[in-house]
Amino acid sequence: MHLIQDFYELFSIASLISLLTLSILEVVLGIDNIIFISIVANKLPHNEQHKARTIGLMLALIMRIILLFSISWIVGLKEALFTVSDFGVTGRDLILFAGGIFLLYKTIIELYNKVQGHEEDEIKIKNTSFNGIVLQIVMIDIVFSFDSILTAVGLVRNLLVMILAVIVAMIIMIKFSGKVSDFINKNPTIKVLALSFLVMIGVVLILEAFHLHIDKTVIYITIAFSLCVELLNIRMRKKSAENNQHHNK
Repeated sequence: MHLIQDFYELFSIASLISLLTLSILEVVLGIDNIIFISIVANKLPHNEQHKARTIGLMLALIMRIILLFSISWIVGLKEALFTVSDFGVTGRDLILFAGGIFLLYKTIIELYNKVQGHEEDEIKIKNTSFNGIVLQIVMIDIVFSFDSILTAVGLVRNLLVMILAVIVAMIIMIKFSGKVSDFINKNPTIKVLALSFLVMIGVVLILEAFHLHIDKTVIYITIAFSLCVELLNIRMRKKSAENNQHHNK
């Protein structure tokens, strides 16, 4: 009955504005997800990377829609399961903590390989499985889903609007994840910056698990500023290389 009512309300001006706003927010909240997916999918041969990203994100989309139909359960995850001293540990805390540890582990290993100068092909020799990469994409997306779903619940009451916003955001992520991946892999310094961003997000997830809220807007502004500086550096190095070539001639 609620879905029928939601369907009739879907085409109202207010619902369309909510859909647009929520879709944009879902994309913004998915930036860290896109970066992680771009880096982890790079472990596969180039001809399998797009397939892994698409399958992983499509499975993640299904999981998000299932979670949206389980909103009462999601909200219930904020209730304490048990207490340690005076600290109430919730289901959400456990998921965020596990996700933060997983993200830190994967990212620090990747950073270590970059700092040690291990080549990508050398790392790929370890024969990372296609299914393993897809599973990692789905796992980390579920962790990141909690932010986006709780945001959706806080902003919109129409379930169909929430589902459509998630679908629109996921289509955009599938469309641009390849371009983000190529850009990161072509610029080693950008990859280090992206990995550093993921380390920060991993720490934020762990802090959130301990009920220490960090405004993600501050993190996004910081990383955007760092990215702008690095793009200027790339431009400067490119110009310098062109000038050197010109003088050598």
